[in-house]
Amino acid sequence: MNILQSKLEEKLAGLPVSVAISMPQGGWIGPPDQAQVRIRCHNAAALASLAAGDVGVVGAAIVEGHVEIEGTMRDAMAAAVALMPADPVAARSTWWSRLLARSRSAALHTLTKDSEQIQFHYDVSDDFYGLWLDPRRVYSCAYYAEPGYSLAQAQEAKLDLICRKLRLQPGERFLDVGAGWGGLLLWAAEHYGIEGTGITLSKNQHAYVSRLIEQKGLQGRVRMLLTDYRQLQVDQPFDKIASVGMFEHVGRAHMQEYFSVLKRLIKPGGLLMNHGITAGGTDNEQLGAGMGDFIEKYIFPGGELIHVSAVLEEMAHAGWEMVDTDNLRPHYAKTLWAWSDALEAQLDEALAILSHKGNPAQAAKTLRAYRLYLAGCATGFEHSWVALHQMLAVMPDRSMTTGAMPGAQSQYPFTRDYMYR
Repeated sequence: MNILQSKLEEKLAGLPVSVAISMPQGGWIGPPDQAQVRIRCHNAAALASLAAGDVGVVGAAIVEGHVEIEGTMRDAMAAAVALMPADPVAARSTWWSRLLARSRSAALHTLTKDSEQIQFHYDVSDDFYGLWLDPRRVYSCAYYAEPGYSLAQAQEAKLDLICRKLRLQPGERFLDVGAGWGGLLLWAAEHYGIEGTGITLSKNQHAYVSRLIEQKGLQGRVRMLLTDYRQLQVDQPFDKIASVGMFEHVGRAHMQEYFSVLKRLIKPGGLLMNHGITAGGTDNEQLGAGMGDFIEKYIFPGGELIHVSAVLEEMAHAGWEMVDTDNLRPHYAKTLWAWSDALEAQLDEALAILSHKGNPAQAAKTLRAYRLYLAGCATGFEHSWVALHQMLAVMPDRSMTTGAMPGAQSQYPFTRDYMYR
């Protein structure tokens, strides 16, 4: 224990915030009354993980109640970053690890498993998500077109940016893949006059959006389906497709199938907006320091992040032509901190909501997991461990050889000015 204590004392001396750690047998490393962050360890294993910088393992210990943390999440994350021994995206994969990862990806993303994994995350509680999301419950990266925007304003700016990039027009058939709580689908219907279809695997989201469609009088123009994208069958293809915050659940092994299915669902010359989280490193299978394992166990089972270069390659293999790619990484850091701050300000109410299912111990674990997840992801985007890309693509129409834009093979304009007017 003396060697471990000495190592921890050395680590604490180099942190950007003051930290004190309680020992399982009693006593403190660092003065607790002066610390910005206090970490109470109830077993020696947690101390060893702290000393090694295995922040994901420490996070799991916090969720399970073996470690308690006091202080703001921003200070806790600053300490966590400094404790890590190396860049969490620096690890390089081998041919063997890539083969194993692809095999695991294929097994994880069957129709049944994907449905179970989506419901594990999104069906926690609508009211819980409603506590810290914006009023439209948009659960994806906001767009801070102006620095002073509130979260609600930034989310509406994001919804409108996607609609403008897709050049949505009244009467167009629009598909929202992974429509969440309906923010984009309903915005497109109410502001751009589209005929919309949203799909989800979350029973809670399906019921919630179906009620909103009825309340807004949009029946006949907008529908929400509880189905997997691979099982969606339509009488005629869509003019435009958006997939926002969904393809992270597809899996590396199924990425080309995913883009091929979307190709089947779009008309020639149609536009696709693929908006989602991408890996920060080009050659790491998941985040290091135990963070990838933490997210897999407590937050997003089956989630996989792929570098934008690999995503674009899979997109091209399926026949899509990328016409615009935009990295909104800093916007997602700001979004996640807004979510984290909102949750931190309402911890008692959040616990009460989660406890309605009748298991207070599980509710407390879920709340601890989400506190770490939101703040940890905000930190990850700040440090470029992960990114957020909007990838706009067209399905070329080879028959378009004449007209105002010969050779364009779609209605995509020759310049991108239209996106930001």
